[in-house]
Amino acid sequence: MSEHTSALQPLIEAAFQDRKLLEDAAHRDAVLATVELVDKGKLRVATPPTTEGGEWTVHAWIKQAILLYFGVRQMETMEVGPFEFHDKIPLKKDLAAQGVRIVPPGTVRYGAHMEPTSILMPGYVNIGAYVGAGTMVDTWATVGSCAQIGKGVHLSGGVGIGGVLEPPGATPVIIEDGAFIGSRAIVVEGCRIGAEAVLGANVVITSSTKIIDVTGAEPVEHHKFVPPRSVVIPGTRIKKFPAGDFGVPCALIIGQRKASTDTKVSLNDALRDFGVSV
Repeated sequence: MSEHTSALQPLIEAAFQDRKLLEDAAHRDAVLATVELVDKGKLRVATPPTTEGGEWTVHAWIKQAILLYFGVRQMETMEVGPFEFHDKIPLKKDLAAQGVRIVPPGTVRYGAHMEPTSILMPGYVNIGAYVGAGTMVDTWATVGSCAQIGKGVHLSGGVGIGGVLEPPGATPVIIEDGAFIGSRAIVVEGCRIGAEAVLGANVVITSSTKIIDVTGAEPVEHHKFVPPRSVVIPGTRIKKFPAGDFGVPCALIIGQRKASTDTKVSLNDALRDFGVSV
C-alpha cells in the first residue's frame, strides 16, 4: 500500500463512524479518491493470498468507502444514445483505452474494474467488483458488488454472482482463476469457487448449501467453498421435517478436471465425462 493510499484509510474509517465528517472536504475527497483507485484496479476490496493455500484478505475500509460514496453522490440523469438512466453512480468510461470489450447493452458501473482482454456481453458488473484478464461475463450474467472474479473465468449465460457489500468486513463472492460457471448457476453470500472448478448448470452455492464430495467411499462436506478443479452438479439430500422426509437442494462434487489436458479441452472432457449440463 502506497503512502498516499495509507493516508486515505484513517479518513475513510473516521467518516464511516461519523457521517457528519463527510461535510469536510478532506474526508469527502478521500472517499472519491478511494473509489477512483478501485475503478482503476489499483485497490481491491479483497486481495488473493500470497502463498498457495492461503486465505484472501478483505479490506473493510475500501468497502466502507464504497458505502460512503453513495452518500456523497447525487442523483443525476445520464443519457446513452436512446437510453436514459437516473442514478447516483455513473457508468464506466474509456473502455477502449482499458482494453475492455463490452457488448451493448452490457453495463459496468464506475468503481468496478475489468482487466484488459476481459469481455462483458449484455450483462452487468456492479461497483467494487474486479474481473480478471481473459474472463468472459456472458449474456445476462451479473457480477454483484465487490465480487472478485479471477483470470480466464467463464460466467455462462444467466449466471448470478451475488454482491456482498455489508457488513464491510464480510468476505465477497470469489471465483478463482480458470473456473467455469455453467448457465443459470448462482454463487452468493461470500462463497468461494476454487481455481479451475467447473459448476454445472443450475448449481446453487449459498452459505447454507451443503457441498458434498461424493467421489470417495464416504461423503465429505465443504462449507462455502468448492475446492479447485472440482466438477460440481446440482443434487438433493434427504432431510427429516415434522411433515415427513423431503429432498433439500445441495451441490455434489462428482469428480476432478483432468490435469493432462489444457483448459479448453479439460472443460469439454469434464462436461462429457461427467454428464454435466451447461
